[in-house]
Amino acid sequence: MSSSVVHLYAQHPEVWYAQRCLESIPRLRGEGKHRIQYRHVIDWLVRKPAAFENYRFRADLFPSSRFRRAYDELKGHLALTKAAAVYLAVLKLAAEESEELVDRSLLVLFDRHHPVSFGTILETLTEVRGAPSSAQGVLIAPVDVSVYDGLLEGSEVPDAATV
Repeated sequence: MSSSVVHLYAQHPEVWYAQRCLESIPRLRGEGKHRIQYRHVIDWLVRKPAAFENYRFRADLFPSSRFRRAYDELKGHLALTKAAAVYLAVLKLAAEESEELVDRSLLVLFDRHHPVSFGTILETLTEVRGAPSSAQGVLIAPVDVSVYDGLLEGSEVPDAATV
């Protein structure tokens, strides 16, 4: 049977379950500090989308600037309550699927100047899901191993700037 454990460190607590660290949260110091993780409140907010606009910690419900921009665009062409409902559905999708994939889908929509809606995000999500992320597209230049032969022979090694 697995049990959950919380380790408290000076700078952060960690939540462990089944020998896996599920979450590491930075410790907030001082008064009036808060950190709301949308994954913890999204189910409640989806049931009451009208509460989103006046939610005290609403700024914490925008994981990136693209999410904020998406909400602003939705407010631009939908009624406030409808815009909140659509945005919360997008946020729930990010919590259930992948925040990174939804963020990349929004980037694609913005780059193509397509309107933001739940449907267009879903369509783009399937396209983005198969594409490599930017971290996977890193190119590393080949290494000239002959430089190491020079070290073994005792000859002078060329400067890195000239290689």
